[in-house]
Amino acid sequence: MTKLEGAYGLLIKSVHYPHELLAARKGSPLVVGLKTQQRMKVDFVDVQYFDDGALPLETPSHNAFNKAACNQPTFDGPDQPLLHRSQSRSIGTDEDKPQPVEIFVSSDPATIIEHTKKVVYLEDNDIAHIHDGFLNIHRLRGAGEVGGSGVRIIQTLDLELQEIMKGEFDHYMQKEIFEQPESVVNTMRGRLHLGSDDNFVTLGGLRSHIATMRKCRRIIFIACGTSYHSCMAVRGVFEELVEIPVAVELASDFLDRKAHVFRDDTFVFASQSGETADSLMALKYCLERGALTVGIVNVVGSSISLLTHCGVHVNAGPEIGVASTKAYTSQFVAMVMFALYLGEDRVSKAQRRLEIMDGLGKISAQIKQMIRDLDQPIKKLCEIFLKDKKSLLLLGRGSQYPTALEGALKIKEISYLHCEAVMTGELKHGVLALVDGKMPIIMIMTRDRLFTKSLTAYEQLVARGGKPIIICHTDDEEFKGNNVARKIEVPKTVDCLQGILNVIPLQLMAYWLAVLEGLNVDFPRNLAKSVTVE
Repeated sequence: MTKLEGAYGLLIKSVHYPHELLAARKGSPLVVGLKTQQRMKVDFVDVQYFDDGALPLETPSHNAFNKAACNQPTFDGPDQPLLHRSQSRSIGTDEDKPQPVEIFVSSDPATIIEHTKKVVYLEDNDIAHIHDGFLNIHRLRGAGEVGGSGVRIIQTLDLELQEIMKGEFDHYMQKEIFEQPESVVNTMRGRLHLGSDDNFVTLGGLRSHIATMRKCRRIIFIACGTSYHSCMAVRGVFEELVEIPVAVELASDFLDRKAHVFRDDTFVFASQSGETADSLMALKYCLERGALTVGIVNVVGSSISLLTHCGVHVNAGPEIGVASTKAYTSQFVAMVMFALYLGEDRVSKAQRRLEIMDGLGKISAQIKQMIRDLDQPIKKLCEIFLKDKKSLLLLGRGSQYPTALEGALKIKEISYLHCEAVMTGELKHGVLALVDGKMPIIMIMTRDRLFTKSLTAYEQLVARGGKPIIICHTDDEEFKGNNVARKIEVPKTVDCLQGILNVIPLQLMAYWLAVLEGLNVDFPRNLAKSVTVE
């Protein structure tokens, strides 16, 4: 195994050992599920370790030629361990005699939940040997590689079978869109405290490092795809509340540039799965240079959650559909709470913090109302204005540009419709040439301090024959005279939280466009839920 290069998650079966199974991982997730009526135990067994990775030559049974001379089959197991390892862990029942045990191996805990909730997460360079009702975990050590954690515990998944079933919905994506009122509440539960006397945020996973973060030189968010957009969406609130320079980086580009990392930087890694390959490589790059790292993940026991110094569990629940929906809004909420917690020592921002916390307390009810009111109207809008189109422009400005990016990504990956997100301020720098009466355009026009500039851009589109679909606040006086079919009304909230509400109609739009085209909504072509390769 030490000769293999790259990332892998392997299951190995041999006809010579029909009742045994080997599992190994490096860079790709593997989890082992355990099901038995007996109590399980974990034994730690020290194993002889050869520094050079080789066994003594004088031991006859380790030589294939000597075995052949003794009429022994060459596939016999060695009478001393051939593995280059430092420690083994034996997991089995408390009983001395063999007991019935079912063992499951998967890359995703969600696939095991229908069989058992008891799992063991393997780490990089682990080799799991399954035989006779026991799970033995051996850890390989490569040249110059520091040994990993010696602890392997049996964990209980906080997951129910019904959470990974579609239930009354036609698709997982539809179910996950409709679950967002509950998922954002789960993200805030036990963390956002709204009382008559005092409102505050507490994030236990960050407590031990919060003082260091408040003194850091820079806060740099690193992510990919939807997680990158959620980081972009909260950049402004971090700059406002924390008053520390903030940057957002694509993990692949950060690595390609070999960007500078300082010991007094704080790096925040956001990932739904916690296994995104580019983000993992960037994380290791930062760890090697001594920076403080924070994980924002939705999967407990994932690689990013284990490697970072501290973090926040998003707690959005399992997300089966490839297109991330509830993980985006829950990441958004989690990182806004992160900003509130990090900036609570700024007395001058106390009133603004209270305003944002009050908005978070109302956000779930607003999402629920939106989904109920907009689902069928958006389906009808897609049938009339967007079905069979070949291209689409999606415009947003300021804090709504990340919303446009996320909406465009959803439309592209689910409906296969080319959709380009454009910052409204860049409209006259080339994009305006695309505008005519046939080009479908969606424009985010909810009111904020940049609304008048967005309104100017809207008028430029109309003057050139464009017929944009507007996402605006409910009963906005500016758009009351417009055709109702051409606008989507959303509730008003605090400006830095408005993106959570504005993305909901774009998620529904992507979903209904895909359904109307008869496409596979949950598993679009060429894509995977967790991107575990660079």
